[in-house]
Amino acid sequence: MRALLQRVSHASVTVDGETIGQCGPGLLILVCAMQGDTDAEADRLAAKIAKLRIFTDDAGKMNRSILDAAGSALVISQFTLAADTSRGNRPGFSTAAAPDEGRRLYEYFAARIAAHGIAIETGRFGADMKVSLLNDGPVTIWIES
Repeated sequence: MRALLQRVSHASVTVDGETIGQCGPGLLILVCAMQGDTDAEADRLAAKIAKLRIFTDDAGKMNRSILDAAGSALVISQFTLAADTSRGNRPGFSTAAAPDEGRRLYEYFAARIAAHGIAIETGRFGADMKVSLLNDGPVTIWIES
């Protein structure tokens, strides 16, 4: 699995003009299931994200996890993280998981993030979503399982 984390002051996602998910200070997590990914990859990725020390402490150092900071998360499925741009000018997405498996792993991953005690909201798998965020830092981190 691949994830792009953005530390945010706030983030929200809308579908057809309706806000369907949002978070306050915490993380916007864009996630993509790749071909061959399993629940074990989702488990490892969720555990890594829950423990990743990218929030500032009282001294201004990135030394606290989302759990330490009592942050929340907005988890969005984004198959375009599987983009292969090595040939031509049009990205290919053939390494992304098939839609049914992608949906299952996305939902499983979101549940695993929540199981760590992080308040989450989600986007809508396969929908045309509009994501709004205020990146804090900015801090943006790429993780692969």
